[in-house]
Amino acid sequence: MKEILKERFLRYIKIDTQSDENCENTPSTEKQFNLARMLKKELEDLGLSDVSLDDKCYLMATLPANTTKKVPVIGFIAHMDTSPDMPGAVETPLIIPNYTGGDIVLNKEKDIKLSQKDFPELSDYIGQTIIATDGTTLLGADDKAGIAEIITAVEYLLKNPHIEHGTIKIGFTPDEEIGRGVDHFDVAKFAADFAYTLDGGGIGELEYENFNAAGAKLFIQGRNIHPGYAKNKMLNAMHVAMEFNALLPPHERPEHTANYEGFYHLVKMDGTVENAMLQYIIRDHDKSIFEHRKQVFTDTVAFLQKKYGADVLRLELKDQYFNMKEQVMPVFHMVETARKAMEALGITPHVIPIRGGTDGARLSFMGLPCPNIFAGGHNFHGKYEYVPLESMEKAAQVILKIVEMYVK
Repeated sequence: MKEILKERFLRYIKIDTQSDENCENTPSTEKQFNLARMLKKELEDLGLSDVSLDDKCYLMATLPANTTKKVPVIGFIAHMDTSPDMPGAVETPLIIPNYTGGDIVLNKEKDIKLSQKDFPELSDYIGQTIIATDGTTLLGADDKAGIAEIITAVEYLLKNPHIEHGTIKIGFTPDEEIGRGVDHFDVAKFAADFAYTLDGGGIGELEYENFNAAGAKLFIQGRNIHPGYAKNKMLNAMHVAMEFNALLPPHERPEHTANYEGFYHLVKMDGTVENAMLQYIIRDHDKSIFEHRKQVFTDTVAFLQKKYGADVLRLELKDQYFNMKEQVMPVFHMVETARKAMEALGITPHVIPIRGGTDGARLSFMGLPCPNIFAGGHNFHGKYEYVPLESMEKAAQVILKIVEMYVK
């Protein structure tokens, strides 16, 4: 299974599927169709039923049940796009069989390395096969590892028809990395009782809690006057922007928080004397604290509007997704089954809150409860991303074990 997974994964990561938050189309980049069409043909060639790719780049397929037992219809979902943060077409992946420990040189010419000091979890994978990049792109394990794992698990069931299974649904989505991965996901068409996303990190991760999330953009209108004549006339939009940011609690930033602690995160800023813009994401697991965080934003804007004028600051504040926990708890057997599947395979489950979100968070509120299982990768969205091949193999085996346990 490992060699099949490796071959699939290396094929997929060659295809550039970056999404683009500045484009309102779905998919946000046409190049996501390049992978989608390849996967569609692959699923058809395997012999799956109801293979469909719509004009929004949502790919679905069905593996019909081969048992007469009454078992739930289970879905497995992954996303095809990669983060806009870094180039995503991996032409020269680095493959280290039988990793012996220590630093991994990704790019000697650019002096880029995976340092065991900076990334101590590398020591967990001594003796395994590490797949990384040459330091010029991200790897795309988020979430092409998940895609490879799902297809490989389904192929295994097709090649071993003696293994009983219920109906299995497969869904691959675009634009997850820009928060729009399920904007057009047809839950009724997918027709699963529940699903799992294969979009987690290191081996053993199992997640059914995630952040409540909002995005904020603050637009500031300054007044630019020649600096020689600016006294009592100029209003520097950049200074107002810095003042706003300074009024937010500095200890409530991502670099100072962990576990269930939420944050305010400045992700982008542009500015001149005349105009400035600040873009934030706001996150918290607790719904009441999340609402308080949004109120802090509106109150701080109101304070500065009183100081500088109502027309100087304009806030756009929008909810993005919510904590899936409340939707998963009524069907918590999904989480327990996944946990037991991992334990049966000798994997220690790490049930942790997601300090982010997945397609599953929004799908859960669309009527498809959808916790998240590890896909095996580390250091997503940047040049230090890597995945142990053995973790991918274990993820595929977890899929098979979940399917098996629901039949039994």
